[in-house]
Amino acid sequence: MPLINKLRSRSVAPSSDLRLLRAVLTAFFAVDGFMFAGWVVRIPDIKQQTGASASALGLALLCVSAGAVVTMLFTGRLCQRYGSHLVTVVCAVLLSLSITLPPHAHSVPALGAVLLLFGAAYGGINVAFNSAAVDLVTVLRRPIMPSFHAAFSLGGMLGAGLGALVAGVLSPAWHLLLLGVIGLLVTAVAGRMLLRLPPARAAAQEPSARATAQEDTGAVRPSRPAKTTPRTRRLVIVFGLIAGCTAYGEGALADWGALHLREDLDVSVGAAAVGYSCFALAMTVGRLSGTTLLERLGRSRTVVAGGTVAAAGMLLGALAPAFWAALIGFAVAGLGLANLFPVAVERAGALAGPHGVAVASTLGYGGMLLGPPAIGFMADWFSLPTALTSVAVLAALAALIGAATGRAEHRTAA
Repeated sequence: MPLINKLRSRSVAPSSDLRLLRAVLTAFFAVDGFMFAGWVVRIPDIKQQTGASASALGLALLCVSAGAVVTMLFTGRLCQRYGSHLVTVVCAVLLSLSITLPPHAHSVPALGAVLLLFGAAYGGINVAFNSAAVDLVTVLRRPIMPSFHAAFSLGGMLGAGLGALVAGVLSPAWHLLLLGVIGLLVTAVAGRMLLRLPPARAAAQEPSARATAQEDTGAVRPSRPAKTTPRTRRLVIVFGLIAGCTAYGEGALADWGALHLREDLDVSVGAAAVGYSCFALAMTVGRLSGTTLLERLGRSRTVVAGGTVAAAGMLLGALAPAFWAALIGFAVAGLGLANLFPVAVERAGALAGPHGVAVASTLGYGGMLLGPPAIGFMADWFSLPTALTSVAVLAALAALIGAATGRAEHRTAA
C-alpha cells in the first residue's frame, strides 16, 4: 500500500486538455485496431479475387510488413519535425483511404502495390500515436500506456466481429469501403480535436496542471527524453527486443494456434477458432488492468512477471494433451504477454522520444514478421507443438532482459 500511495503522489492531476488528449488518442488506437482486423478477415476473399497461389499471396502480404517497417524507420523524425499529432492525423487519413483499395486489385503485383501503401500508413500511425501517448504518460507520471493498447485490442475484436457478421452480406469492396468511411469519420472528429490540442508537455504547463505539479513535486519538470548516449541507444534496442519477443508470440498464435488445436488435438474448426479468441480476450483483459499492475509492481517487475507467466502458459498451451488445458494455456499466455509491448514502447520513447518509439516498434513488428515463418520451419523440422514452445522461450528471454534492463536503467538514472 505505501508503494501505491507513493506512485500516486508522484502523478500529475490532468488538466482538461490532458484528459481530452487521452480520450482522443484512445479513439485513434481503437480505430486502428478496428480497421486492421476488418482487413484481415477479408484476406481469403481477396485471395480468391486475385487468383493468387498461397505463396504469391504470402509475397503480397509481405508488402504490408515492408511498407510498415520502412515507414517506421523515418516516422520518428517526421514526428520530431512536424509533431506527432499532425503525423497521426495524416496517417489516419491515408490508412482510411488505402484500406478501400485491395478489392480493386485484380493481380498479385497490383495487390502488392496497394498493400505497400496500406502498410506504410499503418506503420506511420503506430509510431505517431505511440509517440504522443508516451509524451502523455511521462507528463502524467502514471503508467497508462497499457490502456491505449487495450483500446487497440478492443477495436480489433470489434473489427473482426463485424467482419464475421457482414462476410455473407457485403462484398469485400463494400465492407472495406465501410471501414474506410468509419475511419475517415473518426479522423474528422478526433483529428480536429487532436490538431487543436497542444502536445502533452505544453498542456502540462497550463496554470492548473503547473500548480498541481508544484504542489506534488516542488517544481515543474517538463518531460524530456534523456540525452542520447551510447548506453541510452543500447537500452532502446533492448526494449525493442522485448517488444519483438512479445510480437513474435502474437504472430505465432494468430497464424498457428488454431492449426495446432485442429490437427494436434483433433478438435472441430469452430472449436479451434476459440483458441485465439481466448488468447486475444485474455490479452485485452490484461491490458485493461495494466495500469493498476504497473502501479503495484513497477515496470521491470511487470515485464519479469509477464514474461514468466507467458512462458508457463505457452508451454501448457503447446504441450497439453487436452483441448481445455490448451485453452487455459493460451489464455495465461495472453495475460502474460499483454503489457510487455506497451511497456517496452513507452520506455523506449521516454529514453529517446519518437526515435525510440520508432526503433522499438520496428523491432517489435520484426518479431511479428519472424514468428509465423519461423514456426512453420520448426514445425517441418520437429513438430508444431515443439515449434510453439519457441514462444515460451522468447517470453522467458523477455523476462530475463526485463530484469537486466531494470538494473541498467537504475544505473543510468543514477
